[in-house]
Amino acid sequence: MDALIDAFGAAQLWLFEAILQPLMFQAGWGNFLEDGYNAMGWFLVGLIQLVVMVALIAPLQRLWPAEPLTDRRAVRVDILYTLIHRLGLVRVVLFFAVDPLFDELFGHLRVAGWPTWHLDELWPGVTDQPWVSLVLYLVAFDFVGYWVHRAQHQSDRWWALHSLHHSQRQMTMWSDNRNHLLDDLIGDCIMVLVAQLIGIAPGQFIAVVAITQLSENFQHANLRWWFGRVGERLWVSPRFHRMHHAIGVGHEFPAVPGRSGPPVLGGCNFGVLLPWWDMLFGTANFEVAYLPTGVRDQVEPGPHGLRDYGRGFWAQQWLGLRRLFGQG
Repeated sequence: MDALIDAFGAAQLWLFEAILQPLMFQAGWGNFLEDGYNAMGWFLVGLIQLVVMVALIAPLQRLWPAEPLTDRRAVRVDILYTLIHRLGLVRVVLFFAVDPLFDELFGHLRVAGWPTWHLDELWPGVTDQPWVSLVLYLVAFDFVGYWVHRAQHQSDRWWALHSLHHSQRQMTMWSDNRNHLLDDLIGDCIMVLVAQLIGIAPGQFIAVVAITQLSENFQHANLRWWFGRVGERLWVSPRFHRMHHAIGVGHEFPAVPGRSGPPVLGGCNFGVLLPWWDMLFGTANFEVAYLPTGVRDQVEPGPHGLRDYGRGFWAQQWLGLRRLFGQG
């Protein structure tokens, strides 16, 4: 692990000194050099993720597709979402719009005597074992991610934004980042807050985010794969997550005999990395099936016909805001 960290740090430093640092000096941003160095780290992580996706996951999709690829335009929009997120454009917005607020908040807490607490210090000796510490934080963030994901599905307002992610009828490895930007902002703020509260080191936080994102790319892949009866209960597979995106299954509670009215928001398979939380809280669906994906109101007309989620990036963002305020 030390060798990997050293190699990554060397590449980050070289890219920063060769490319970003001169540009920052020319722009008069010399007082933001430390932030620029950190930004280069996220950019490098994004590049590595894109290489892994193209080199490893894309060939698997071609060999074992869950369904034929018929809507390439929809996939191209998802590629745009992925590039925006993985190459750091969203983090630039967070840096200017949100980070100063968090810095001020936690600065006040430190002045007020709020202690610096670290989750891995609860287990003596863990801090001397980097891999064990990383796994501990990975599980902690996954637990939070499960409940955030459930909230996205069970809050009408939040679902108005998150439903954009589920509106993709042609799921591929690029679909993970197909989100409304406001939805991403809310989720990122929650994770930054949790990171501060449980005291994860910056390097470990980057590793947790990178592992989570790559796994999510794999889960969203157009891939007819499952991990067997045992493996399905250890890590989220493409089959397990595809069920979460299935029309009328992944975003609704199952029908209850005698209950009338419209479907109730809910669903199954909310786990981000681990299906343990779905098993523990009764939301797991281990049916071995590869059902059509999307949202029910895309295929079943409501009072105002079929709902339009937009074809292009800006149309999807605008329609998401309209849904949020009950206008779409």
